[in-house]
Amino acid sequence: MSFKVSDLLRQRLESLRLEVVTPDSVGLDREISESEISSPGLTLAGYTERFTPGRVQVLGETEITYLEALKPKDRRNSIKALLAFQIPCVFITKGQQPPAELLEIAEEAGIPIIISQLSTAEFYRRINPFINEQFAPQTHVHGSLADVYGVGLLFVGRSGIGKSECVLDLIERGHRLVADDVVRIRRHGHDILIGTGLELARHHMEIRGVGIIDIRGLFGVRAIRQQKRVEVVVQLVDWDNEEAYDRTGLNPESTEILAVDTPRVKVPLNPGKNITVVSEVIAMNHLLKYSGVDAAERFSDSQKRAMLPMTEYLEEDYE
Repeated sequence: MSFKVSDLLRQRLESLRLEVVTPDSVGLDREISESEISSPGLTLAGYTERFTPGRVQVLGETEITYLEALKPKDRRNSIKALLAFQIPCVFITKGQQPPAELLEIAEEAGIPIIISQLSTAEFYRRINPFINEQFAPQTHVHGSLADVYGVGLLFVGRSGIGKSECVLDLIERGHRLVADDVVRIRRHGHDILIGTGLELARHHMEIRGVGIIDIRGLFGVRAIRQQKRVEVVVQLVDWDNEEAYDRTGLNPESTEILAVDTPRVKVPLNPGKNITVVSEVIAMNHLLKYSGVDAAERFSDSQKRAMLPMTEYLEEDYE
């Protein structure tokens, strides 16, 4: 996984307050192939044994002050040692001006030098989430993602089973669309799945017999979200009289997405079933479980307590 320096500039030029000081043709197509960001203080001081190529390099006030304190020959050698590695680009924070030798050697090596007006700490705070997002494991799922009572419901099922129609009905009832047809899912950290729509198709839906509709244009901005955590997978299936469906909720199912176990609810469809209300109940039940209340477990426990006197009576009946 990698992306280009030009992609970073296009998406974060203003938020990171960036300015490219090498010629525009220098190195903007270089690939960023590492998610870690480094400050090459030890490398500038001459220790290059454990240097990792492919990482973005950041020169803060300490590094620039160190370079300026060196004699011209030593400064040139120190910069050459750093830029001899395959690095995508060099950022300089706090609006500091780079040494002339750095600009000269960087242009020769085809490595762009970019100045940020942000402090070093603020620069790291803003760029790290962006870099991590680019390298987060991701997949694409055929389905529809909606925000229902604050819970991300991912609807999956065979083509034509009614996923989009169900989400459209939820939008009509005040819930929000995240993505339809194709959902891009990224894993953040160990167990957080974030779903978004594809850029070109975002917030549009295909309704068979009607065509492509613009949800934002029809229902307004209240009906959409840019992204949402995927918390429950709602699998829509055709009713099968031979299938034994879960009727108690005591044996919850899950499915694995990007190595994250995600709760799954299988909903069989038959004529007359109000799948929209069922979806709302799935979301509310998930919120209830999240708060520590499992209705199925609580009901089962009450049944067991009610049966306990009879069990004790039978155990004492020796006839």
